[in-house]
Amino acid sequence: MRDVYVLGVGQIPVTKEKDEPLREMAARAVKAALADAGVETVGALYVGNMLSGMLSHQQHLGALVADASGLRGIEAATTEAACGSGGAAMRWGYMAVAGGLHDVVVVCGVEKMTHTDRYETTRALATASDWPHEGAHGHSFVSLNAIIMQEYLRRYRANRSLFATFAINAHHNAVTNPNALFQKPITIEKYEESPIVQAPIRLYDASPICDGAAALVLGAAEIAAESRQRRPRVRVAASAGATDSVGIAGRRDLLILDAIVASTRKAYAQAGVGPEAIDFFELHDAFTIMAVLALEGAGFAESGKGLWLGADGEITLEGRIPISTFGGLKARGHPVGGTGVYQLVEAYLQLTGQAGPNQVREARIGMTQNVGGTGATVLTHILERVD
Repeated sequence: MRDVYVLGVGQIPVTKEKDEPLREMAARAVKAALADAGVETVGALYVGNMLSGMLSHQQHLGALVADASGLRGIEAATTEAACGSGGAAMRWGYMAVAGGLHDVVVVCGVEKMTHTDRYETTRALATASDWPHEGAHGHSFVSLNAIIMQEYLRRYRANRSLFATFAINAHHNAVTNPNALFQKPITIEKYEESPIVQAPIRLYDASPICDGAAALVLGAAEIAAESRQRRPRVRVAASAGATDSVGIAGRRDLLILDAIVASTRKAYAQAGVGPEAIDFFELHDAFTIMAVLALEGAGFAESGKGLWLGADGEITLEGRIPISTFGGLKARGHPVGGTGVYQLVEAYLQLTGQAGPNQVREARIGMTQNVGGTGATVLTHILERVD
């Protein structure tokens, strides 16, 4: 297996109700990444997407985006792993370069969700649940996460208001991210006054429906060594995936996300590090309860103690384990198939010192985690700055 490096990145602003066609959104991100990497030729393109067939009546995105990006003729394919589709595309790209199949590839994540009515979009998203047992009975990801959150409150007798710190932190960091959907801070008062979507989940506990696309270029070590960029090199120190039951009724423990535990442990082993070495964590905060369970599953807190990382200020840019450094899914936005790639783009910006006011000081090792469904598919990547 060869070392794999991130050569460049690109992203477009996360938006709502934009008329831009899906292929053009993806192509803009891909072209930006290629320009940033200083690369014109790639061997393959991997596109992460979940909903294009259902909401846009358009499959075959690999070839479609390759053509729109000026890459006609290359190998191209689409990956689908629900909300983890972007992370899955990254995994494919990593394996292609690490395994010697290609020297340079481009990875893209894209989703267009706001051009259909909310009912149609919500129903399409629910196909990532265990449909015969969950989605077909009216469950959405809001209701499924509400069940998990309610169990957390019951078992640990947790203070409901402590979840606010995760939403407040995400919105604070999104204010200075020009690509974020919600560039506005919120207060504890605003959080508590927000409507209950499904008890105990409030509006500010959930990520928004939105559109977006992000991309990155991966290359072998010799390609990275030839780069003329005056910035630190970033190596993919680990790439790991794991799965659990799709339906929450099949879980060993509702509050222990086994796929997060397994994926993270594999990544730590590959990178030769533990949680104490991670300088920031771009976790999958589609809901505040998922952020808490991710921190616990990845070893940053004991079970039932993850809430206190927010209360004690440990998740801020200056804290022990900064999360959602550009706003996360909660405030940057969660364009489902694009989310995992946005996370990786943001990690690259952190590690190359290009994060501006969102910069985590002396960041050298960052971890991203993209989750499909309520924890059924988890893709974890660790990126390392190489001076």
